[in-house]
Amino acid sequence: MNLSQDMSILSLVANASLVVKCVLGILIAVSFSSWYWIFRKGFAIRKARAATSTFEHQFWTGGDLTALYRSASQDRDDAGPLGRIFESGYREFAKLRGQSSLEPSDIINGARRAMRANFQREIDDLDAHLAFLASVGSVSPYVGLFGTVWGIMNAFRGLGDVGTATLAHVAPGIAEALVATAIGLFAAIPAVVAYNRYAHDIDRLSIRFESFIEEFSNILQRQLR
Repeated sequence: MNLSQDMSILSLVANASLVVKCVLGILIAVSFSSWYWIFRKGFAIRKARAATSTFEHQFWTGGDLTALYRSASQDRDDAGPLGRIFESGYREFAKLRGQSSLEPSDIINGARRAMRANFQREIDDLDAHLAFLASVGSVSPYVGLFGTVWGIMNAFRGLGDVGTATLAHVAPGIAEALVATAIGLFAAIPAVVAYNRYAHDIDRLSIRFESFIEEFSNILQRQLR
């Protein structure tokens, strides 16, 4: 039998032990899932960043806040996360402003609390499934290592059935074991890179949202004077 033919990836996977096949199946399934969330979260964060920039431009060009509020209320999806934060704050401000018994500080604090609550919901939505990517990045190499250890153990155990150990006897088992490690790294590396990148992007968006909340609160406070 030709050793090079016997050492092809598909041949190694087909002839692998049941445990190694299960490990490879789990890693491949996890890899596909992580790539799905990598692309989905990438599109979601890019959309949120673009919508935030658009809303900031509309807000700071000095347009009418009531008209901007109506626009954000009518199409909350296009308004983006910052538009929804603004909409919740301005709605609460308008509602509390009509109550003459409230102090100006109570009105501003109420609007700020409404924006903070919406801010937390938006960040939670952006953070969703990032923990899965972090888990894939940290656990996949160890799952692959388990398959590697099992494959090498089987390779050396098989040497007891032959009189003389040669490369032809040992190489397939070790190569099969290393395939598990390679698949584990293939699943882990993109997940770690994506998690770090997306966590950084979400942190930057979070800073922009918090800055807007404070600046908008100051604008509302000036309107009450």
